[in-house]
Amino acid sequence: MTRYCFSLLLGVTTLAAQPVDTLITGRYVVTMDGARRVIENGAMAVRGGEIVAVGPVGEMARKHPAKQRVDRPRAILAPGLINTHCHAPMTLMRGIADDLRLQDWLEKFIFPAEGKNVTAEFVRWGTRLAVWEMMRSGITAYADMYYFEELVAEETKRAGMRGVLGQTIIRFPVPDAQTPELGLERAERFLKRYQNDSLIVPAVAPHAPYTNSDAMLQAARRLADQYRVPLITHVSETKRENEDSEREFGMSPMQRLERLGILKGPTLIAHAVWMSDEDLRIAARSRVGIAHNPSSNMKLASGVARVLDMLKLDLAVGLGTDGPAGSNNDLNLFEEMDLAAKLQKVTTMDPRSLSAEQVFEMATIRGARALGMAQKTGSLEVGKRADVIVVSLDEPHATPIFNVYSQLVYALKASDVRDVMIDGRWVMRDRQMLTLQTEEIRREVERLRSQIAASVRP
Repeated sequence: MTRYCFSLLLGVTTLAAQPVDTLITGRYVVTMDGARRVIENGAMAVRGGEIVAVGPVGEMARKHPAKQRVDRPRAILAPGLINTHCHAPMTLMRGIADDLRLQDWLEKFIFPAEGKNVTAEFVRWGTRLAVWEMMRSGITAYADMYYFEELVAEETKRAGMRGVLGQTIIRFPVPDAQTPELGLERAERFLKRYQNDSLIVPAVAPHAPYTNSDAMLQAARRLADQYRVPLITHVSETKRENEDSEREFGMSPMQRLERLGILKGPTLIAHAVWMSDEDLRIAARSRVGIAHNPSSNMKLASGVARVLDMLKLDLAVGLGTDGPAGSNNDLNLFEEMDLAAKLQKVTTMDPRSLSAEQVFEMATIRGARALGMAQKTGSLEVGKRADVIVVSLDEPHATPIFNVYSQLVYALKASDVRDVMIDGRWVMRDRQMLTLQTEEIRREVERLRSQIAASVRP
């Protein structure tokens, strides 16, 4: 009888154990779940690319025997960061034109340089450099808007990264389309190619209201709705943009978009710096996602977005780096977190105005909401995809710890990211990239740098 009871107990224990592919442990697990749990000496179990459990190390080790166990006793496990606005291939023009106003930067330098240099090859290598930079700094998903976007998607997927990637539509000739109509056709081919992809969400990206006609904006919305994908655009980035819109249309860019019906489907707007109270109400009732870009807005002197008012309305506000060709010269979301908090504090003259926890939320789960991906990523919760970063606490600036959110936002650096997993796949271990040929990227980028430099000489 005793032997029978022991065997039965052993059988129950065996049945209770749920084997997994990977068990990752850390000093802290920052879940960003609904309760905002921070688990000290915690662990996360992954099977088939999905998170199957999160909890204390001891319990997790008993319940989830793993094929691979990765112990990080001096590290934080956190959701991968989400960059809600980028122009990835522009890494190849990093620093080409700095310290300029937006319109001068675009019209006198960027648009001409793109006309001379942007090709399929340019986009391919620029994207490889961008995803290398982003993944090394803990970004696991990003939103993009550029030309030859099918190549951006191809390279992003090859690297194992997640993306919401928009094919640009704009009213003047650009490297991949001589007319906006051709840009729209190109966008549709892109949408068809990446329908139902596990990592890539294709999108339609009319550049901005001021660079597209009413008819083209509406055509872009219809196309996005037809394929059930997001629409991405720039809105109210500068005061001049708003003033021009008021003069030409008698309303703000946001009001124009609402009048045209552009905001009736999933929409992500970048910058949203010069939003009135009515504009914010439109954003709330339309449930748009907003990409806040503190570095870019500061560097181009565009202004300070009303982030506190956006959060009061519970808008889906994420953080973005913008493009690295002068509006911001890197793709570092740790830097954006730090600046986002401090910019609101100094603007309101209130150090309590935007907390570290709120900012980290913007970089993770709220950013996932902005991209329409909150059911899949943005937090470490059972049933979500395993997009996780391991942030080392080995460096002097990482110790001591009194508040994990404060440490992540104000003290830790992009270079502290040690390991990165996306969709259950390791893309970086011990600071070594596993899905990219980094030396080849360096070599090709240097070759293209010489070509670009020669094309922009006076």
